[in-house]
Amino acid sequence: MEPLIIGAQEIGVALSDQHVAAFEVCYDELVAWNERFNLTAITDWKGVLIRHFLDSLSCLQAIPQNELAAGARVIDVGTGAGYPGIPLKIVCPGMRLTLLEATHKKVMFLEHLIDRLGMDDVVAIHARSEELGRDVVHRESYDWSIARAVAKMPTLAEYLLPLARVGGAILAQKGEDAAAQVQEADEAIATLGGEVRQLVPVELRGLAETRYLVVIDKVAPSPEKYPRRPGMPKKRPLV
Repeated sequence: MEPLIIGAQEIGVALSDQHVAAFEVCYDELVAWNERFNLTAITDWKGVLIRHFLDSLSCLQAIPQNELAAGARVIDVGTGAGYPGIPLKIVCPGMRLTLLEATHKKVMFLEHLIDRLGMDDVVAIHARSEELGRDVVHRESYDWSIARAVAKMPTLAEYLLPLARVGGAILAQKGEDAAAQVQEADEAIATLGGEVRQLVPVELRGLAETRYLVVIDKVAPSPEKYPRRPGMPKKRPLV
């Protein structure tokens, strides 16, 4: 686990023996389930440690760890096999986490993993963000609405911003074209009640490319007509 432990230290995250044991469980379960279901293309030991676990923990360079530990309500949209939500929950067990995933087999894996790790205040939901964004239980109720590698920013803004409360924020993990994507999404972000706070560059041990955390504050309510029906944010982005 040395690449993960040292890499986490370099971004200001200290991993305990308990944390490391939980990540080992995550790896074993991911590999075992991936033999039956296509959860991820990355299954080699170092690849999972760096590109899944450490990359997820890099969100803590933009989200205060003590805020999550104090019970912040977070939704991870299009979480896949649980990234970045599950690694964040491991190191910040006090956070209240919703894992949103549209693929049923992945939700089955998430439910199994949550049980295997003995996590409290975590729920995996099988739905699309466009559906949950119109559900009164979830709409504008999260402190943080986050996503990794789900869609381009104009589309992603429509997925994430309706779920964040006014006064909350969204975080999108992006690659080297983050600034260009944010510029393209200016109209969508403003329309949906967002205001760009910052782009945080992330350098991770074991990754050559620079990644970015795009942080957007929710400064006004999202208009009631957003998000649009499933498929429309991707088919006709707000640009």
